[in-house]
Amino acid sequence: MPNRFYVVRTALIVALGGFLMGFDASVISGVVGFIETEFALTKGQLGFSVASLTLTATLAMMVSGPLSDRFGRRNVLFVAATLYAISAIASAFAPSFVTLVIARMIGGFGVGASLIIAPLYIAEIAPPESRGRMVSFNQLNIVLGITVAFFTNYLILQLADSPAEWAQSMGFVESPWRWMLGLEALPAVLYFVGLFFVPQSPRWLLMKGRKDEALPIMQMAVGNVAAMQEMDEIQKSMAADAQKEKGSLRELFMPSLRLVVTIGVVIGIVQQATGINAVFFYAPTIFEQSGIGTDASFVQAIFVGVINLVFTLIAIALIDKLGRKPLLIGGLIGITLAMGLLAYGFGQATYTLPDLQAATTETDSGVPEGMTGEQAAALAPLVGQTYGNDVAFKTALQGALGESAATEYEAPLITSAITINPTLILIGILGFVAAFAVSLGPVMWVLFSELFPNRIRGIAISFVGLINSAVSFAVQQIFPVELAALGAATTFAVFGVIAAFGLVFVLFVVPETKGKSLEELEAQLVRAPEAPQVSPAI
Repeated sequence: MPNRFYVVRTALIVALGGFLMGFDASVISGVVGFIETEFALTKGQLGFSVASLTLTATLAMMVSGPLSDRFGRRNVLFVAATLYAISAIASAFAPSFVTLVIARMIGGFGVGASLIIAPLYIAEIAPPESRGRMVSFNQLNIVLGITVAFFTNYLILQLADSPAEWAQSMGFVESPWRWMLGLEALPAVLYFVGLFFVPQSPRWLLMKGRKDEALPIMQMAVGNVAAMQEMDEIQKSMAADAQKEKGSLRELFMPSLRLVVTIGVVIGIVQQATGINAVFFYAPTIFEQSGIGTDASFVQAIFVGVINLVFTLIAIALIDKLGRKPLLIGGLIGITLAMGLLAYGFGQATYTLPDLQAATTETDSGVPEGMTGEQAAALAPLVGQTYGNDVAFKTALQGALGESAATEYEAPLITSAITINPTLILIGILGFVAAFAVSLGPVMWVLFSELFPNRIRGIAISFVGLINSAVSFAVQQIFPVELAALGAATTFAVFGVIAAFGLVFVLFVVPETKGKSLEELEAQLVRAPEAPQVSPAI
C-alpha cells in the first residue's frame, strides 16, 4: 500500500520553496513606496528594483534543470534555500539602492531554482492519480507566501505608526521596509532544515543507475506492486532513450517535440503576459490609483492574497477531477472579463484637484503631509481643472511640482482629485486574481511537469521556465513606466487581449493530461522520429 502521508509530507516540504518564492516576489509591493522616496528613484529604477529578482531568476532557470539532472533535485533546492536566507538578510541591511538590487538578485537565483525544481521533483514522486494536486502544492505555497507577505507588510506598516517605545526602538518607524524584507530569513532557514527529511527523486536515482536506492522510495510513494510496474516502465523508457542522442537544448526544436514545446512556450508567455505579477508586485500602487489612500490600499492588497489562496485551494480540489483544460478555459474567460472591467473602470475616471489650502483637516483632502506651502501654491493653477485620464493628471502634477515632488505626493493628490468607482476596481482585481488562481497559476506548472520526456525534462522545464520568467521580468520592469505613459485603462486592456488569445490557444491546441503516467503522456504527445525514406531497389 502506498504511504499517502509520506508523499504529502514530502511534497509539502519541497513546496516550501514556493512559499519563499511567493513571499520574496510579493513583499516588494509594500517596499516600493518607501524606497522610491528614500533612494530618490526614477520610474525606471523603481521598475528594476522589482524586476531585478526576476532577471536573475531567469538566469537560474537556464541552469537549474541541467544542474538538477547532474547533482540531484534535492541538492539544488538546498542551494536555493541558502540563497533565500542570504538575500533576506542583505536586503534588510542594504545601505543603498545598488546594494538592495544586488541582494534582491541573489534571492532571484533561489527563486529560479525552486520555481523549476520543486514541481519537477513532486511530479517525479507523486502517484499519477494525485499528481495534479501534489504538484499544485507548490502553487498553493506560492500563494501562501504572497498572502503572508501582504499581511506582514500591513502589520509592519501599523507598527510603524505605533507610539510604543519598543516599536520605535526596533526601527519600525524609520525603516519599515527593512523589516518587510528581512522577515524572509525565518522561513528560509526552516526550508533548509526541512529538506533533510526529503529523499532524492526516485526517477533521478534511476537515471543515475541507483535502482536499489530508488526502489524503497518508490514503494513508499505508490506501493510495492505499483512501484515495480512503474519502475519497469521508467527503465523501458530509459532504454529506448538510450538509443537516442543525449538530451540537449537542440533536441527541443526537433519536430517530434514541436507540440509539447509549443504548448509550454505559449502557456508560459500567457501566464505572465496577462499581468499577474504586475498586480501582485504593485497591488498597493494600483489601489492607490483608484483613490482609496495608502492604508486602505494595503488592506485591499491583503484581500488579493486571501482570494488568491481560496481559489488556489479550489483549483487543487478540482484539477484531478475536472482536469487541466477545463480549468484553463474557465480561468482565461474570467481573466479576459476582469481585465475588461478594469479597463472600463479606469477609463471612466476623471481627476479634478480641489483647493487644497482651503480644505479642512477633518476631510481626506487637504495639503499632503510634508508638502511645503510653496509647493501647495504651485498647484493653484490646477485647482478646478478636470482631466479625463490619469496620464494627463500626472503630467500636470509634474509640470507644477517637478518630477521628484510629483512622485512623492502622487498618491494623496490622486486620492483628493479622482472621481471613480473604487468598488468596480476592487471587483476587477479580485476577479482577475480568482480566475488566475484557479487556472494559469497552478495548471501551468502541472503541465510543465507532465509534458516532457524523462530524459530531457530538466532541460525542457528550464527552457519554458526561462521564457516564462523573461516575460515576467519584462512585465514588472515595464509596468510602472506603462502606467505613467499609457495609463491604467490601456494597460489593463492590453492584458485582456493577451488573455483572449490564450483562451483560443487552449481551446484548439492544449490536450488533457489528467490521470496518465508520465510515460503514457510521452507516448501520446511526443511523435516518434520518422524513419528515413529508402528508395526501392531497381
